[in-house]
Amino acid sequence: MKVIAAFFKLIRWPNLVFIILTQVLFEYCIYFRVFPPSMRYQNEQYQFFLLVAASICIAAAGYIINDYFDLNIDQINKPDKVVVNSIISRRWVILWHLLLSLAGLILTIVALPHKLYLPLIMANTISIFLLLLYSSTLKKRLLIGNVLISLLTAWVIAVIFFSKMNESFLQGKGDEILHVRFFRLTVLYAGFAFIISLIREVIKDMEDIEGDRKYECRTMPIVWGLNASKVFVAVWLSVLITILFILQLYVWQFDWWFSILYCTGLIIIPLIWVLKKLFTASSSKDFHELSTAVKMIMFTGILSMLFFLFYH
Repeated sequence: MKVIAAFFKLIRWPNLVFIILTQVLFEYCIYFRVFPPSMRYQNEQYQFFLLVAASICIAAAGYIINDYFDLNIDQINKPDKVVVNSIISRRWVILWHLLLSLAGLILTIVALPHKLYLPLIMANTISIFLLLLYSSTLKKRLLIGNVLISLLTAWVIAVIFFSKMNESFLQGKGDEILHVRFFRLTVLYAGFAFIISLIREVIKDMEDIEGDRKYECRTMPIVWGLNASKVFVAVWLSVLITILFILQLYVWQFDWWFSILYCTGLIIIPLIWVLKKLFTASSSKDFHELSTAVKMIMFTGILSMLFFLFYH
């Protein structure tokens, strides 16, 4: 039982549940609400569930290999949470990474057999290699690793969007307004996922600065310093708050009062709180608190898709 618990900890099962939730909500609250049954295609749900499974396998493999390469740093930053070599051997960690990566690739190929989807298969394949490269090298470099993880977070939503690109969709058959609306909602949620993930990644680097410095990582807090990193995060927080505020003004005309109250109370105000707390944070504990808060904001942001079940 201890090994099983350690394995689920290794693959970050709560994060995997979050990925499933994100893709399921996007499928059923966005795509299904935008396009009527007559505009959907055969075997669509079969394809969707295979893609979700592929996303889970690829993400789990990424978390595993990240812990493999982070073993020494984690023994400093969070020694009580280390699984690699203390419960699960390094050899088994590598084996699970390979098996899950292969499973993710096979599931993607089975889900997207048409040659039209070849770029999407290549994208998921590249994602596997980028996660490996991130864990081994890029996460130790200034900003590159942060941007990469943020893009892959946005890809969780974008991959579902691109999977809908069948021939009739690309030829613009049906209502063009619906296609444009689907694209805009994809950009909205994928953009939110990118920005909020970038914010959290830099905050996590601030939290882990001691261990990263000892192993000569060149993360933003180490290269630029904590104050400059705080300014970077504050700028992105301000951008996100501004965009969300403008969005609330836009939906005001549709009388989406519950949506406005939800977004204001559970997304915008918490973001303002994070912005305020950011400049007084100094310890690892402070930054961990901010990182947790940002993760919860990401969760409430994704849950906002539920409102499309009621507003059309």
